[in-house]
Amino acid sequence: MKKYIIYFGILALGFLIGRLFFGNSSNNETEHNHNEVAEHSQMWTCSMHPQIMQAEPGDCPICGMDLIPAEAGVDGLTADQFKLTPNAMGLANIQTTVVGNGTTENNTVKLSGKIVENEEANVVQVSYFSGRIERLNVSFTGEEIRKGQLLATIYSPELYAAQQELITAVTLKESQPALYEAVRNKLKLWKLTEIQINKIETSGKVLENFPVYATVSGTVTEKLVAQGDYIKQGQPLLKIANLTTVWANFDVYENQIDLFKRGQEVIARTNAYPNQEFIGTVDFIDPVLNTKTRTVKLRVVLNNKEAIFKPGMFVEGKIEDSSSEKKHSLNIPSTAVLWTGERSVVYLKSSPDEPVFEMREVKLGKTIGENYEVLNGLDMDDEIVTNGTFTIDAAAQLQGKKSMMNKESGKTLTSHEGHDGMN
Repeated sequence: MKKYIIYFGILALGFLIGRLFFGNSSNNETEHNHNEVAEHSQMWTCSMHPQIMQAEPGDCPICGMDLIPAEAGVDGLTADQFKLTPNAMGLANIQTTVVGNGTTENNTVKLSGKIVENEEANVVQVSYFSGRIERLNVSFTGEEIRKGQLLATIYSPELYAAQQELITAVTLKESQPALYEAVRNKLKLWKLTEIQINKIETSGKVLENFPVYATVSGTVTEKLVAQGDYIKQGQPLLKIANLTTVWANFDVYENQIDLFKRGQEVIARTNAYPNQEFIGTVDFIDPVLNTKTRTVKLRVVLNNKEAIFKPGMFVEGKIEDSSSEKKHSLNIPSTAVLWTGERSVVYLKSSPDEPVFEMREVKLGKTIGENYEVLNGLDMDDEIVTNGTFTIDAAAQLQGKKSMMNKESGKTLTSHEGHDGMN
């Protein structure tokens, strides 16, 4: 019995010695293994390219930025949602706005356009007989002329012969009155006045060079001939524009067409006179839609007796949207909207406390000032991205989520795929 007690004591002493020498080593190894697992589970990502996920710190394979520790806890996100880091939010200057229910009363609809000549007041001065321009009295384009002003002097063999016929017909006036009247009417068709014809009759002299007088007052916009040119009957000599009234041609989107009608007043403003406003009247709405720009031309007539407006000037027009008085609508800034063909999309901030986003398709109504009316797709108090929208869309595309160019959620890129995509 004493022998067994001795054996038991030796075993116990050996156990204690083993714990003393090897216990710390085992604990250290276990702790080391735990640390390795913990370190291995830490993932690293890029603040600008959150689809990049690596097990070790380093540089982003896309942009070269230092990788940062990836945040754990993306659980709870739907298939269409994605999350950005605070660093990415700051670098891209992402700003959001809460959608509110507001009235569109007295909202201003703004238009952009250009000043052009009033085509109804434009005239082409032509020659009513053929000949050679002996003298052209218009020196330059832009010159102001008055009705009745001498424009040119023309030598015309036809007119020379017709004057001789008149002088001969005067002697046969009593015996052949029909011939006499026919010769006079021929000269009238060449726009000779009664005074000019009577002067030829009484003087009995033929004019070699015949004057051409302006039929209207205005501004010469184009010289079509030069001194010494031979011209034909009916050939244009000058283009003359009467700029006492001008047209302002505005582009109107198809969802704004119902806001305008003929006779409506439009307030116009130009950069040349930024502190002045001018009242014009809608004169014409193009019945044909431009399929490329999805706009129609709206023509406004402006008084220009003081020569304020110059053809070619850019002009801004605005009206008050009276159709929306006392009508409640949901409006969002135009900077929040991305266009892709027939679709209009915005990015919704899904969580009030976290930078979690998702794409949302919306149906838009009228353009009111710098805002769009939302007919469908958003609710009151939704928070949407209004600055940095393209950056958000790029992040959605890179993470394979719904985006402007992708209607359906796709496969999330790995760091290898993202790297290859840049090569």
